[in-house]
Order: sequence, then structure tokens, then C-alpha cells
Amino acid sequence: MIVLDKVNKWYGDYRALTDVSEQVEKNEVVVVCGPSGSGKSTLIRTLNRLEEIDSGTIAIDGRDIHAKGLDANELRAGIGFVFQHFNLFPHLTVLENCTLAPVSLKRASPKEAREYAMQLLEQVGLAHKRDAYPNALSGGQQQRVAIARSLAMRPPIMLFDEPTSALDPEMVGEVLQVMRSLTDQGMTMVCVTHEMGFAREVADRILFMSEGRILERAKPEDFFTNPQHPRAQQFLADRRRD
Repeated sequence: MIVLDKVNKWYGDYRALTDVSEQVEKNEVVVVCGPSGSGKSTLIRTLNRLEEIDSGTIAIDGRDIHAKGLDANELRAGIGFVFQHFNLFPHLTVLENCTLAPVSLKRASPKEAREYAMQLLEQVGLAHKRDAYPNALSGGQQQRVAIARSLAMRPPIMLFDEPTSALDPEMVGEVLQVMRSLTDQGMTMVCVTHEMGFAREVADRILFMSEGRILERAKPEDFFTNPQHPRAQQFLADRRRD
């Protein structure tokens, strides 16, 4: 589903990604972890061209997504992306947030869009908030709406960039529970997160990054019980002390 080949990304003199090569299979759940500044968020943002790359290639479902002439907005319409900060439209209700893109970009009928959005809001436990505005919701509720809004475009891939990092601790669990339900449905997911319990429970594979490189690839059981790279060992030791 996703193939990265020798991807490099620079910010001026700073090299954020160094020769990153990786594959994500259809229906696979991959968690990307590592210390702050390791390139995790940069990596995931290259997968829908929120960040351009300087060299290498990224293909999604066989298509080179950084090819010249490719319509980035059309690409993003087919990839769900959930941000740290919820990015809901404050002037639209919950239901309107979830129906705007399917109607305007995918030419869904308003009736069809509303019906599917209500199914998704039911799935994330917020159907009763359909007429509420974002500022009337808790952070956890806003993030669950953001997930429903992404799913409303029926994407084959969902990307999560630290979706719980802006939440109060008591709200983290409700968002992770929604994400667990997506893995049960066979959604292809790439998730940057510091939630190691979630990673251990739901990931098919874990990628550990440091200084712009993927230093370790492992199944969760292997990563958490017997990490191979010294930096991965140090990262997990630090997490256990926190």
C-alpha cells in the first residue's frame, strides 16, 4: 500500500529524513515511535504531501505521490489524516464538519453524506453531539469528531500524527478506543504516537526512529521485550522511568 524508497528531507541545513526506505502492507497497522525530533511527524506528513521531499520516492497504491503534476489536494482527499490539534471548522456543527468534504470534494449527495456521517458519529460515540459546535466539546470529543470526519471520505489509509498528545490524560483513552476499533475493521494505519501501551496492543509492526532514520523494525512483542538497537533500548528505558 505504501512504499518509501531512499526518502530524504532537509530544512535548510538540517536533515530531517535520511535515506528512509520502508513498506506498509494493505490492512497493516504500523506505529512509528522515537524521541522528540527524530523525524516521525515529518515522515508521516510526507505521506500526503503536507511536507515535500527532496529526494527519493513515495508510492501509495502504486502511484508516485510526489510526481510532478500530481494534484496534491486530490491525493489528500483519499488519505485520512488526524492531527495533534483537531483542526475542526469552528463555525460548523459536528455533523457539518463531517459532511462538508464528501459533498464538496467527492460529490456525495447531502443525504448520503449525512447518513454515513451519522453512522461514523455513532461509531465514535458522538451521534448525540451532531448539532454541537466544536467549542462546546471536550478535547477528546473533538478528536473523535476529527477521526469521524477523516473516515467520512472513505479513505483506504488513515494517518495519525500524535493524536493524543494535545489531550488531557483522562481524555486519551476515549480516542485510543476509537483507534482500536479501526484496527479491528482492517484499516491500513500509520500512527505516530508516544502511547506505548497502545502500540504494544494494536500494532502489527513498530518502526523506531532517531535522527531521521529508521533504526529498528520489529513486531511489538520483540520490540518491547528485546529491542536490538542501543537507541531503542535507551528510549524504552526512559519511557519506563517516566
